[in-house]
Amino acid sequence: MPDWFSDDVTANGLRIHYYRTGGYKPPLVLSHGATDSGLCWTRVARDLESDYDVILPDARGHGLSDAPASGYTSGDRAADLAGFIDALGLQRPAVGGHSMGAATTLRFIADYPDVASCAVLEDPPFWIGERRAPEAGRENPRDAMRRTVLGAKENGLEATISRGRAASPTWAEEEFEPWAQAKVQVSRAYLDDLSRSPMTPEWLEQLPRVTCPVLLVTSDPELGGIVAPAVADEARRLLPALQVVRLSGAGHNIRREQFGPFVSAVRTFLSANVPRGQEVRA
Repeated sequence: MPDWFSDDVTANGLRIHYYRTGGYKPPLVLSHGATDSGLCWTRVARDLESDYDVILPDARGHGLSDAPASGYTSGDRAADLAGFIDALGLQRPAVGGHSMGAATTLRFIADYPDVASCAVLEDPPFWIGERRAPEAGRENPRDAMRRTVLGAKENGLEATISRGRAASPTWAEEEFEPWAQAKVQVSRAYLDDLSRSPMTPEWLEQLPRVTCPVLLVTSDPELGGIVAPAVADEARRLLPALQVVRLSGAGHNIRREQFGPFVSAVRTFLSANVPRGQEVRA
């Protein structure tokens, strides 16, 4: 983080830690996925910081933010995000998220419709009915997350980085340290909640309430992507203005596996939808 800074704010009664690229530029707030942290967006932030003030909060129970004993629903995280944006005095920020962070982002733009200028959703938890079983040879995602986090806490950072390299050989080298560090930092409270909280398709009710422009980035289900083509079609029916980009050759971690096409799609979308002249100096 050569020219970035980090700090804490109080939002929704919690201490939320964040990283910020800074500068008098339009703000872009990116929410990470489950068991990741704000710094897991580092590679994307480096690419976008020339044009945007990129802000990377650690979600509750993750990174260096507070970890309450309970309160890990999308509604809780959306309220955190609303309080976070208010605490920083951001005006009409663009928002985005991956996986859990995409669910947070969607809940936020549905519940707080006048705050964000636009939103990017990277492979959010969109499915209809019972979630389909993992492809043959793939572990249940929640079981895999829990196993990875517990292994990281037991074996430490370097061993976790090595395991990450072996499991994801197509990722850029700079992805592994923040990914591994995030696993070490995940709170026990969040991990316990992950084991007992239901997996329900909340998006079907939330998406029709959205009023800002939204980009949905999907990938290949056979490689681990969550959003199947038929589900993306249903999302477009519920929100006709929804923009959908499918990036083949990637699974759930789209930006890590198709970085160039992902950033290109996000840049194109942001340039068309982010208002200028409302920047807040960091």
